[in-house]
Amino acid sequence: MTLDWTTSFLSDAFILRPAHKSVKLETTDMETFVTYSVQGDIGVITIDNPPVNALSSAVLEGLRTAFDALEKHTDVRAIVVMGSGRTFVAGADINELAEIHAGIGQMPPFHPVLNAIENCTKPVIMAIHGMALGGGLELAMAGHYRVATPDAQVGQPEVKIGLIPGAGGTQRLPRLAGVAEAAEMCAFGDSIPTDVAKDWGILDWIVKGDLREGAIEFAHEVMGQPVWKTRDRDDKLIPTEALAALRAQCKRSRRNLIAPLAAIDAVELAITTSFDEGLRREAEIFERCLFSDQCKALIYAFFAERAVAKVPDIPKDTALYAIRSAGVIGAGTMGGGIAMALANAGIPVRVKDTEQAALDRGLATIRKNYERSVKSGRLTTAAAEERIARISPQLGWEGFDQVDIIIEAVFESMALKKQVFAEIDKIAKRECVLASNTSTLDIDAIAAVTSRPEMVIGTHFFSPANVMRLVEIVRGKATEKPVIATAMALAKTLKKVGVVVRNGFGFVGNRMVFPYMNEAQFLVEEGATPEQVDRALTDFGMAMGPLAMADMSGIDVFWRIEQEFPPRTGTKAPEAIAKLYAAGRYGQKTGAGFYRYDENRKPVPDPDVFKLVQKDTRSISDEEIVERCIYALINEGFKVLEEGIASRAVDIDVIYLTGYGFPAYRGGPMFYADLVGLKKIHARVVEFGWTPAALLISASRLAANERT
Repeated sequence: MTLDWTTSFLSDAFILRPAHKSVKLETTDMETFVTYSVQGDIGVITIDNPPVNALSSAVLEGLRTAFDALEKHTDVRAIVVMGSGRTFVAGADINELAEIHAGIGQMPPFHPVLNAIENCTKPVIMAIHGMALGGGLELAMAGHYRVATPDAQVGQPEVKIGLIPGAGGTQRLPRLAGVAEAAEMCAFGDSIPTDVAKDWGILDWIVKGDLREGAIEFAHEVMGQPVWKTRDRDDKLIPTEALAALRAQCKRSRRNLIAPLAAIDAVELAITTSFDEGLRREAEIFERCLFSDQCKALIYAFFAERAVAKVPDIPKDTALYAIRSAGVIGAGTMGGGIAMALANAGIPVRVKDTEQAALDRGLATIRKNYERSVKSGRLTTAAAEERIARISPQLGWEGFDQVDIIIEAVFESMALKKQVFAEIDKIAKRECVLASNTSTLDIDAIAAVTSRPEMVIGTHFFSPANVMRLVEIVRGKATEKPVIATAMALAKTLKKVGVVVRNGFGFVGNRMVFPYMNEAQFLVEEGATPEQVDRALTDFGMAMGPLAMADMSGIDVFWRIEQEFPPRTGTKAPEAIAKLYAAGRYGQKTGAGFYRYDENRKPVPDPDVFKLVQKDTRSISDEEIVERCIYALINEGFKVLEEGIASRAVDIDVIYLTGYGFPAYRGGPMFYADLVGLKKIHARVVEFGWTPAALLISASRLAANERT
């Protein structure tokens, strides 16, 4: 069978589609999504589709009905459109796009409704607060005027799910903002603040006070003046060489992605065709993107992050432990990064180390990181100092008996971690969550040295912990549900993605990365160069090649893990890392690993690697490199599922998308397996001489039976 991407055999049906909501504008006690009222000679339309007023089919039909009524209302001379709650309209309803993919939905009536709004004979003022993104901005541009609060944001972020604006955005935006500005917004998907939007011509006025009253005041000012349709504006439709530069930038920074270049092509139509022809061609490009594998993968990834937040056996109303303060043990790279993440979220944190020199180094690194943020404009000096002040360095245990969570971030040694947990068990209050930032070690063994294994959990942050979004939350056999729920809530507070996994060697992420790394080593031993292996996989879309990653993390780190966790019985082991370690080539830290590094840590191919590790000189294709490394990852993913370390394929995909640089436009390793075809992957796994996962065998048989 072809595994449907929305209801995969592996991923379960996690896309929640609410029943279609009918439009009800009559006086009724039933739910409505668009309402209108008349205030003197001004009609006010309010969109009320919580939580973000998504522009669904129901909302569009509600707008159509409201405009029809107000157009006929003889006392109304202008119309204001607003959003209720926290925002104007944050975009189209992505659930409806998912339904189109699944063959159970149809395109919402964007153009008929937006064109009708633009053709309204009375001035239409769009009043924006919060966000007007995607379909929200396209709706706003169909109005004749746009006003906004000072803190509002506007943008066309469709490229982030593999699409271009599909409701006239590529044609109306260049008429308001200019061709280069519109192309940049549509190709990169970044939102812009109110002041920039006004300078570019997207907004007409910034409302300093109450938005409703300000919009009505503006409506009175333009009442009786000629109505200017966005589609009729052409003074900014000037050919520009900036489009060529934007295309080149997209090819560099949005490597392999279809939608950014397609968005530029669509915007360019505004200066080469009529408005109506531009809309028609935009629709064609939108549809091509919509049905691409990249769009399917990116929409899947969008929903996947939301799916992993719901742990199957943890009820939504599970009681949480309050996390008001924290302690971190270890001031090294991981400990310092975790402390910054906590401080950034407003949580005071004590950082303990055994030596003053280690504390000083750790705090110096923290300060340097914050100074870098100030220099780049991401933080003010005052904000940085406020965060630094939340971090208290210390050598002793004072205050650790009062904190709500203690996160151990010492060296990856079972003996050391057991020693630390035995100590904190004596100090911490009974309701304190005890967390280990281990990347591979047995959480149950660590918990066993305490008198409260139910309070022990793994929180595997990724380096740098103040930047990387993933936290692998490892539940032990005894970990109680409130502790798991608390860890998930903390991850959200830290603006990270928490994924719950079960205990087992390497958990999910590192468990899967070892066969991936092994194949990369085997390929070098068989004749591929390190740079060819890394290039093939970065061309596939990985953020970094596996061998460059090993050099960055440390060859010595990988070697130590291999010593503590040797290959399972019958599993052949590569020798490349062991040989590099024996030669003192520990990676970037020593200036040599799979590559040699200059003073700026720039990798340079090194012929000495061949002498050390190569056993063969056969020619190896890039296709073989990608298949062996990625299929090894996938096969191990199936083993992780069948062993219950991960409960859902979506958990694996989110871990790899947010923590290991797997390309989002391929959806994650398990989603990518669906795209390639499980039968093909199983056949190649057998050809490579590996032992296929039992779940992969059964899933590929199901796929074969479905096709026959």
